[in-house]
Amino acid sequence: MTETRVESADEQRAVELGSLEAEMTRLGAEGAMEILCRSLSGVVGLAPFPPARASARFGCASIEVEWASPEPAPAAPAAGAAPAVEEPEVEERHEVRAPLVGTFYRAQEPGAKPFVEVGDAVVAGQQVGIVEAMKLMNPVVAEVSGWVTDVVAGDGERVEFGQPLVFLRPGGQE
Repeated sequence: MTETRVESADEQRAVELGSLEAEMTRLGAEGAMEILCRSLSGVVGLAPFPPARASARFGCASIEVEWASPEPAPAAPAAGAAPAVEEPEVEERHEVRAPLVGTFYRAQEPGAKPFVEVGDAVVAGQQVGIVEAMKLMNPVVAEVSGWVTDVVAGDGERVEFGQPLVFLRPGGQE
């Protein structure tokens, strides 16, 4: 007589986790983190707005993304209601965000002049900081030309993927 064994959902999950652990070990820490970060970037890139929090873990692989609830659409004015007061124009600004989880540095080395200060003009592609992750220094570059209006991440501060680091007022550079 042949015996057929049916695995429970918990047993199947244990097998999947074991093979995932084996694959992560084969890839090594850098390879596994690279795959997790690429996957996290892909998930976040599909969303209509940036997440409130995103993280990638290595031990038994994990990707976590939290989105804040979207802001409700403004209610339409009732018929015969007074016209809405026009709101003042908000200055357009561009966020330079952390490309990965790590430690943000404003300068090339301790004691050195920061890459940018508030009021500095920057061009697209110019380095504005560094995020250190796993002993690798990753440049943070401006995606648009403009002027630095605020540096919101402190030197040596731990940052999350997609966290705003520097704000720019876009504008052409001559």
